Amino acid sequence: MEAIYGARHVLATAAVLALLLSFSGRVILWHVWAGFAVLAVAALLPARVEAARRRARQRREEPHLRLEQVVFNTCEALKDPAFILTAGSALKYQNRAAIEKFGPMAADGHLSSRLRSPEILQMVDRAIAAGQEATIDYVEKVPSERWYRVRIAPMNEISALTGGDELYLLTLRDQSEAKRIDKMRTDFIANASHELRTPLASLTGFIETMQGPARDDPKAREQFLGIMHEQAGRMTRLLDDLLSLSRLEMKAHITPTDAVDLVPLVGHVCDTLRPLADELGVDIRLDTPDQPVAVQGDRDELIQVFENLIENACKYGQGGKHVEIAVRGGGGDGAEVSVRDHGPGIPKEHVPRLTERFYRVNVEASRSKKGTGLGLAIVKHILTRHRARLVVRSEPGEGSEFLVRFVDLPR
Repeated sequence: MEAIYGARHVLATAAVLALLLSFSGRVILWHVWAGFAVLAVAALLPARVEAARRRARQRREEPHLRLEQVVFNTCEALKDPAFILTAGSALKYQNRAAIEKFGPMAADGHLSSRLRSPEILQMVDRAIAAGQEATIDYVEKVPSERWYRVRIAPMNEISALTGGDELYLLTLRDQSEAKRIDKMRTDFIANASHELRTPLASLTGFIETMQGPARDDPKAREQFLGIMHEQAGRMTRLLDDLLSLSRLEMKAHITPTDAVDLVPLVGHVCDTLRPLADELGVDIRLDTPDQPVAVQGDRDELIQVFENLIENACKYGQGGKHVEIAVRGGGGDGAEVSVRDHGPGIPKEHVPRLTERFYRVNVEASRSKKGTGLGLAIVKHILTRHRARLVVRSEPGEGSEFLVRFVDLPR
């Protein structure tokens, strides 16, 4: 059929001429049709030869094409981003994981169009020049910290079988979870051993006193038991905050996707903390817009953020007698939540360090108010996961404002 289709114009012309001669009456009919047959065979022969050559060429190329397709399909089975590169660092193929992480690349485009890390690009160039595999550890800082084991290796067997360009496989294995677990374990041991030393020493001292000099002193024993209960509660709060911080670090790279309306959420937090505010003699004043103010977030974690900020404002700004909370935004213009007290304020030199673990402006005041020194560190980690910012404005004698600014809203 391919041969007939290729010679269709010659055959059509010959058929028309044969019909015209047949009806002219001046030639012998069988001579006409014999000539048409000879012409048809002559026309079909080159087309058949070309079709045969084309089929042979396809048979030679098909195994190579099928082999390449098998390699590409195998890359799709990898959960890690994978790139197949030519000897010039040009893209031959990228799997779905690579597209989701780095975005699509144009075929034959250079790797540097998506991967901008000098360490990775230099490693790829050196490995291709040497024709050998290479591995490095790479840390991505934004939007959240992630660790990758980056490896490139030549695909010599595939290149030899296809007879085409030299190919290289570049993979980026995400090791963030393992690194975070190691860091969490190290930090937990370091922080717990440091912060628990004081309350444990206090408990040990009071127990020894009650076993010795205060053995027969009911009044001293009652006093010491109260202090011991307070120290045990402090250790419990400290361990709870350390575990909460560790859990947040484990999922810092996962951005929440639920839609949360800040207006009822902040209102709920204010209602929850009003008994504490009444006990401290502080009036909570809430200002919210009429329309919803939606952000992408985790409801429980955002409640933890605003509970911490409003509770701190009530405790440390107690002298100002009132705390002002304002929710602003909505309609796709961004969102902000402001928590302002009218207390003593914070000296400027302390403001940049407020979110550090165990950093306290006034150690005695913090401990007397049952603070662990981890509250604002937890707030910072939650807001980092939400791609939000914490802005602190404070002047001594004029109070403090903690502003939570959400940048990325759902559209």
